[in-house]
Amino acid sequence: MPSTERVTVTLPAETVENIDRLEKNRSRFIAQAVKRELEHRRHEELQRSIDNPHPEAGELAEAGFDDWAASLPTEEEALVDMAAGTQVVWVPGKGWRES
Repeated sequence: MPSTERVTVTLPAETVENIDRLEKNRSRFIAQAVKRELEHRRHEELQRSIDNPHPEAGELAEAGFDDWAASLPTEEEALVDMAAGTQVVWVPGKGWRES
């Protein structure tokens, strides 16, 4: 079970009244609201990072891709053994089935 800490938060009386009208457990309500806000801010920060990547990020990504590509088997080596496994097909409404 996650540990908890007691904090003191000062809110306008009207806000507390509105919370109490909707939820019996103030702490749970506030914890959920804070969690949603933190997730929202993390998402915004990630979006900012994607929209404005660090100048060296492209170089690092390219170097990483090149290393990964170099580690792949050569053309002569098969990536997939087609004789292994079981062939399956997707049947709408039923899922994957052996073919």
